Amino acid sequence: MSLACVYSRARVGLESPLVTIEVHLANGLPAFHIVGLAETSVKESKDRVRSAIINCGYEFPAKRITINLAPADLPKEGGRFDLPIAVGILAASEQIPQVDLSQYEFAGELALSGELRAIIGEIPMAMACCKSNRALVLPIDNSEQASWVKQAKIHAIEHLSQLYPHFARQQPLPLVAEKQVQECHEINELDIRDVIGQPLAKRALEIAASGNHNLLFIGPPGTGKTMLASRLAGILPKMTEAEALEVAAIQSISNQNTSANSWLTRPFRAPHHTASSAALVGGGSQPKPGEVSLAHNGVLFLDELPEFERKVLDVLREPMESGEVTISRAMHKQSFPARFQLIAAMNPSPTGFYNDNRSSPEQVLRYLNRLSGPFLDRIDIQIEVARLPRGTWASDTEINETSEQVQQRVQACRMIQIQRQGKANAHIGTNELKQFCHLTYDDNEFLELAVEKLGLSTRAHHKILKIARTLADMEMTENIEHKHLIEALSYRAMDRLLRHLTQAVAV
Repeated sequence: MSLACVYSRARVGLESPLVTIEVHLANGLPAFHIVGLAETSVKESKDRVRSAIINCGYEFPAKRITINLAPADLPKEGGRFDLPIAVGILAASEQIPQVDLSQYEFAGELALSGELRAIIGEIPMAMACCKSNRALVLPIDNSEQASWVKQAKIHAIEHLSQLYPHFARQQPLPLVAEKQVQECHEINELDIRDVIGQPLAKRALEIAASGNHNLLFIGPPGTGKTMLASRLAGILPKMTEAEALEVAAIQSISNQNTSANSWLTRPFRAPHHTASSAALVGGGSQPKPGEVSLAHNGVLFLDELPEFERKVLDVLREPMESGEVTISRAMHKQSFPARFQLIAAMNPSPTGFYNDNRSSPEQVLRYLNRLSGPFLDRIDIQIEVARLPRGTWASDTEINETSEQVQQRVQACRMIQIQRQGKANAHIGTNELKQFCHLTYDDNEFLELAVEKLGLSTRAHHKILKIARTLADMEMTENIEHKHLIEALSYRAMDRLLRHLTQAVAV
């Protein structure tokens, strides 16, 4: 009787718990059993492994084979266990040396010919393997992304037959070179200089980027709301290596390809307004990340905001505050990071325009009431995007800044915030407001009076303070000044519109 132990890892959300594959060969009638809470895709590996071993020139043992995937209470799914099961059978039958197997972890799906096919979730696996100080053997198609994990020891193979020369010390597998993070110098096609006019909207966009504030554009069709929103990712600061690795890890478990050229580019997700709650925040019997997690460290753009179902928008309220999503099921509970920047666009009425005599104030108010108050309360900046004045298109005197120029100012402003409090202004906690958003007595009285007259909530009060803090940082001013408060209060277009409509309906 022979026994072999091979290490691999399961995929549970963003975690990669260790799985020990125990292979036992015993005398008796030939049989092949897999135990340890293996799903159908894992149990089907029996046929793939048998064919791959035979087609690689090895001998498939004519014995009673028992495969135990430990721990037994951890669900295992996917084809990632094909390679470790095959290695365990070859080691237990003494067709490859197993003296060094404890220093390796294996993952990969086998073709019937013995070739390796790519798996999903290679980055979380490489991170966990690095912490365990073991080398990771992966399909060559997964090796590039896995090499983004610093200090990870990655061996890339194309075929099962490459393992024997390696463990027999005949032809060792080379380590995949660690991928160096490099900035992408590709020309950004979505440049803010393409936006004609709209200086106030561009100003709001820069403020939102500088402080990581949520932003809502309100205006009639054709004023450039979607165009402005699509330029936000291009003026945001470049991601750090740690942030880029978090994004790549989420994309790897979602089967999303990440290019090395766009490594530091922040994600931009724009789901259609027919998206369900599960599509936005994630879900499924085996919980998977949704759009808010795929937009982690990036931008989530919701166009035609009132066309989304109200209950769908309201599921965003918790992630917008906490920066993470927890999906609970009867058998599973998974948490995914979801610190995204929300930017939305909407029309001011169901017809799209303010005063076209096609809708009454009651109809407009009913249209706007599709957005709940608590959801709107979490949007820091609400600004109207007006129609371009006559002659704007014919004018050739306007000199527009490029996204790169704006990004440099945003980067400098964000660096001030990181050095002062270690995070963007939008993420300042309630207990930190007095320390980082200090006001004079007169300014504090002015703000409280304005909040009372406008009927704003405490959350809106705090957001006005954070925006004022960002405005001060953009001017590199140490303290918040009165002009910063006035400008911050001006970015409450939705509150003014709703108050005006409510008064018109009351009359």
